[in-house]
Amino acid sequence: MTLIAKIDHFVSVEDLTNEQILLLLKRASAFKQKDSWLWDSPKKQIFAANLFFENSTRTHNSFYIAQRKLGMDVLELDVKTSSLQKGETLYDTLVTLSALGVNVVVIRSNVKRYWENLINAPIIDCHVVNGGDGSGGHPSQCLLDLMTIQEEFGAFSDLRVAIVGDLIHSRVARSNMQMLTRFGAKIIFSGPKEWHNEEFDHYGQFLPLDDLIDKVDVLMMLRVQHERHNNQQNFSKEEYHKLYGLTKERAKRLQKRAIIMHPAPINRDVEIASVLVESPKSKIVEQMKNGVYARMAILEAVMSSR
Repeated sequence: MTLIAKIDHFVSVEDLTNEQILLLLKRASAFKQKDSWLWDSPKKQIFAANLFFENSTRTHNSFYIAQRKLGMDVLELDVKTSSLQKGETLYDTLVTLSALGVNVVVIRSNVKRYWENLINAPIIDCHVVNGGDGSGGHPSQCLLDLMTIQEEFGAFSDLRVAIVGDLIHSRVARSNMQMLTRFGAKIIFSGPKEWHNEEFDHYGQFLPLDDLIDKVDVLMMLRVQHERHNNQQNFSKEEYHKLYGLTKERAKRLQKRAIIMHPAPINRDVEIASVLVESPKSKIVEQMKNGVYARMAILEAVMSSR
């Protein structure tokens, strides 16, 4: 019998047990090996809606492909032409979608923890999947990152993982540091000191990039999120790359088994030298591939909770 993690809403990795995370990873790997043939076709239509308030290529489209692979009927809601432009609240939009028969809604919002007044509302009868909430969390990215690391190393315990870059604006950093620490990895942070705060001290120490580059198993570079900087450019591209980026020279110091990760989109020659993006150590393309299977597992889990 196939074991499936049954989850009502997928909004934060902190809300999941280790067992649920491991079941999701196992199911995602099974989907990757056999693709959608593992899915028992639902006896009735399942409607999924995608509601993205922030631009997205990977997350949005991989959720769409995951939904289609699972045989779901997908509504792509254009925020610019919806009643949200007339002042309708997100709550009322979900009340409407639920009333129309939508079963699961994937939402990306620039509001941190936007989902708090949605998941316990009795009138909203659809599952909420968080596609990213402001600078809060990115649970589906976390799952695909765990999947990518697990494929490479088999386990997480005692791995040394460096998370480098725009920390305070990164939902990826927050979700990953929580889960990787829980599974026994050792986290090290780096990047501009002004983009780091005491929030991260609970999960690992802060070191200059050149002090950790030859000691880590996973080098996870973060995108510089210009859109969250209030149009203040603290560094030129060249300066940032020289001080905090993965240059060709730094890459030569990586351990033989070390891998390079990045949630993308990538600012080439800023966070990572362009020639390294598709290098043998880079798992960035594999992360994108794994995103479809991780999100298939997530969607299956929420629909199986009924």
